[in-house]
Amino acid sequence: MPEERQAAPPLLTVENLSVAYGAIEALRDASLAVAKGEIVTLIGANGAGKTTTLKAIVGLLRPKRGRVIFNGADIAGRPTHEIVARGVALSPEGRGIFPDMTTLENLELGAYRQPDRAQFRRDLDHVCALFPRVKERLKQRAGTLSGGEQQMVAIGRALMSRPTLLLLDEPSLGLAPLATQAIFDALGELNREGLTILLVEQNARLALARSHRGYVLETGRLVMSGDADVLAQDARVREAYLGQ
Repeated sequence: MPEERQAAPPLLTVENLSVAYGAIEALRDASLAVAKGEIVTLIGANGAGKTTTLKAIVGLLRPKRGRVIFNGADIAGRPTHEIVARGVALSPEGRGIFPDMTTLENLELGAYRQPDRAQFRRDLDHVCALFPRVKERLKQRAGTLSGGEQQMVAIGRALMSRPTLLLLDEPSLGLAPLATQAIFDALGELNREGLTILLVEQNARLALARSHRGYVLETGRLVMSGDADVLAQDARVREAYLGQ
């Protein structure tokens, strides 16, 4: 469990958000909040609407209705590049790296808005300090990296945009335990540095153990919320998502 945080104003507030794929509503009237300095996790079964939520926040999907308030501004339906410029970054499910480009070139894409080369170098050094394996692979084609290394590159690329809110979609999916541990250790360090994180993670036990608070999504609706340690002890959550 991460260290306790003093009450802080919401950095992100989602109000009655609904998203549809054609006639099918994948997310219905979802409301959640993420305070500055928190790690908040979304848990739920496949198809519950977790990825849809993240994509709507970052502008990859246009909401049918509802609001997304980030840092005091309604960003719902705004173009993704504008949302990224405001300080939101997404590390997507499946990583989305460019396999024929080098690791360094992938990271440079995350910093496309950074004209200051000295700041770029500082940001790159920060990513390399978080993920030493990335530093070792800067000149290597990203498609030749291991799954864990590719995930580190994907997170590093998001960090290169210097976000104040990092959205993470299934960072441990398909990874070996040691790679998963390294990634979650890095997320803990980022949070201690002040980064706010909204996390979607199929390993609900791990996600709740590393988060301050959590929300439970079921078939497009938010059905539970609370402190992460309280959710981890809830009988319904334990049966449905923790295998107990």
